[in-house]
Amino acid sequence: MGRILGAVDIYCQETPANGRENARRLRAFVLLLRYSGMRISDVVNLTSERFVGNRLFLYTQKTGVPVHIVVPEFVLRVLESTPHKSENHFFWSGVGKLESIVRSWQTRLRRLFQLAGVVKGHAHRFRDTFAVELLLTGIPIERVSILLGHQSTRVTEKHYNPWVRSRQEQLEADLERAWSRDPLVLVEAKATRRLRGERERVN
Repeated sequence: MGRILGAVDIYCQETPANGRENARRLRAFVLLLRYSGMRISDVVNLTSERFVGNRLFLYTQKTGVPVHIVVPEFVLRVLESTPHKSENHFFWSGVGKLESIVRSWQTRLRRLFQLAGVVKGHAHRFRDTFAVELLLTGIPIERVSILLGHQSTRVTEKHYNPWVRSRQEQLEADLERAWSRDPLVLVEAKATRRLRGERERVN
């Protein structure tokens, strides 16, 4: 992330004057991708009315319950200092086809990744980073699944199971408990303690 954000300044310097404002928006765009977990199309289509303080509305669940995410204050400051594309939208005018604007932002990101030296960089990697970092801090996969907008936790597990910290810790605890009852382990542990005691007496 440090290299990517550092490359934004280089990107701005090499961008022609007619594209300079979008270049200035790029830092806020990247930070929102990283700290919201949203897909690129959702960030492109983001409107200011979805913010209430530092809370960002993501979507409404099938049960009718709205899902919000708390955005870090420094991300909000960057976003507030970035010129809006229109009265409500941050990153496009709201006119024309969304797919075309998304492709334009994908092109900008590809160049940014090149400048940052990030191999095979693409927008979805920010979403992956968002999910993995939450899981590594111990947030249950069920909650991460809701934030990502997945239809079920099975979708989340398919992509992110290796990083579920709490599950790995539970697996290790289960193994330690099982080994503590294994006859051979008990015999070997007893022999190890006896040998250690004999060494201590010699010393």
